[in-house]
Amino acid sequence: MKVFSSPSKNLMYLIYRLVSPIIDPVKLYTGLIGYFWFTWDLIIYTIKSPSSRLLTSNIYPVLDEKVSFTPFDAHYYYQQLWVFEHVLKSKPKKHVDVASTYQMSGYLSKIVPTTFIDLRPIDTSLHNLEIKRGDMLHLPYEDRSVMSLSCLHSIEHVGLGRYGDALDPMGTKKACKELSRVLAKGGKLYISTPIGKDRICFNAHRIHTPKRIISYFNQLELVAFSVVDDSGVFHEQARPEDYRSQNYACGMFLFERK
Repeated sequence: MKVFSSPSKNLMYLIYRLVSPIIDPVKLYTGLIGYFWFTWDLIIYTIKSPSSRLLTSNIYPVLDEKVSFTPFDAHYYYQQLWVFEHVLKSKPKKHVDVASTYQMSGYLSKIVPTTFIDLRPIDTSLHNLEIKRGDMLHLPYEDRSVMSLSCLHSIEHVGLGRYGDALDPMGTKKACKELSRVLAKGGKLYISTPIGKDRICFNAHRIHTPKRIISYFNQLELVAFSVVDDSGVFHEQARPEDYRSQNYACGMFLFERK
């Protein structure tokens, strides 16, 4: 969640967050503007191709893609590359992904047999990909039994009810404990989560300082840390303490059980 230096901007952003789930003022504005050029393009296209039949019933306006640069979510883009590269290098026999994006588990299944566990599993069938319905607080594995494990941009949601899970103020801490429980000796755990100043943005997510996340995995050793900062810049080799005052960065933690 963005935090501005101006109180008035923060107030306006709060109003926007409250209203946008019902009516998004930004999309409404850009949509109205978009219809002007859409109508103009439609007229010009019809003039240039008089023989084409553009049936009104087939018109399908797309009004928000005339941009100079393709917008993308830096957190999700870089975290998936980060995990994929590490798993490719470590060459585990199997990998377990818990509640990351379904794309991530699909990509990983192309280089290693992968199990994808989610509260809301996807309905698909791919070679090398096993899908299980599961709760991050009760993973279907014995203690210290998983050698390669990932959980990307997910622990911050546990216990906020956003995805139909039970409300639990200690949800993130409990999820970290459960992930630690199943990690085997010598195993690698890949975690990403929003980092910055501690706060709860109910019911979207929590934001934690890097120090707090590391403390939640106190049974494990942090062996690498990368980050996408508030400006969307990826830093592969970073120090957690340098990012404790960010607003909404993405910390990527590689833990091992020694």
